[in-house]
Amino acid sequence: MKYLFPTFPGTLIAATTLLLTSMPLFADEDTKFDWFKPLSSWTGEYSADETYISDASVRHGQRQIDGFNESDTILRFVATPRIKLGVLRLGIEWEHFSFGFPDRTPLPNTFQELSAVIGLDTQISDSILLRFEAQPGFYGSNNFDSDQMNVPFIVGGTYIYNPNLQFIAGVSVDVEREIPVIPAAGVRWKFHRLWVANVVMPTPRIEFAAAKDVTLYLGANIKQTNFRVDSDFGDTHGDRRLNHAVLSYSEVRIGPGVDWKVASWLTVTAEAGYQPYRSFDFYRADVRFHEDGSAPYGMLSLHGAF
Repeated sequence: MKYLFPTFPGTLIAATTLLLTSMPLFADEDTKFDWFKPLSSWTGEYSADETYISDASVRHGQRQIDGFNESDTILRFVATPRIKLGVLRLGIEWEHFSFGFPDRTPLPNTFQELSAVIGLDTQISDSILLRFEAQPGFYGSNNFDSDQMNVPFIVGGTYIYNPNLQFIAGVSVDVEREIPVIPAAGVRWKFHRLWVANVVMPTPRIEFAAAKDVTLYLGANIKQTNFRVDSDFGDTHGDRRLNHAVLSYSEVRIGPGVDWKVASWLTVTAEAGYQPYRSFDFYRADVRFHEDGSAPYGMLSLHGAF
């Protein structure tokens, strides 16, 4: 599942164009122009994550695939300009999965997403906040083409009972998913000055404020994304049913981690643990590989807001 309630004008290209067109081509020699002033009014969120999962195995019937690793890279930038209706969310995201499969494995070594982020946060009342966010883009393997375009989106809300207790509910929609509409709910409860139960999908966790700028946690990351493989994938991997098929990839990671707020705009997160569940599901072709042994992982993330 994509992030239901993530914490991040136009795409990155549009934002760059806006910045450039806001600057004069020529400046009078007697006029002092602050080239960085246009940037000072920007607000936004960013993240750069890298996860490595060690040797694992999956099984489909009597066929087993052993000893492959995984690299999951995510780069995300979202500008958050304010308008009368609330806060716009405009940006770009790229996620790249790479697997070390043996030759002739009927699974893609690479699949990736390149999408825009288009959303709005708005306040209905003092206690109710709403978010809509869509990610139109390409969800494919080695090459992007028009057949791999998709527009998953989420709609959700937060009810603020008090500063220490908030309730969250929403729905995730993806027409390429086997179950297109999935509802979800959660709660964020600060039950002690040092402890927070942040039970919100897809990253529920228990947090402990170990120091002013350091938070320890134990949590999970529940991921599910859909990709469409190339039109000749089945021909080259020994199963024609997989030509141009939709692959639903799911995994669960569980482990402890630490957030270190290095600066007001930068937090470094390190996490390690085990992956007890993974699934490669060509559900329309009835071909599914499931986890046949857990694997250790490590994750490093740089993220923040400005």
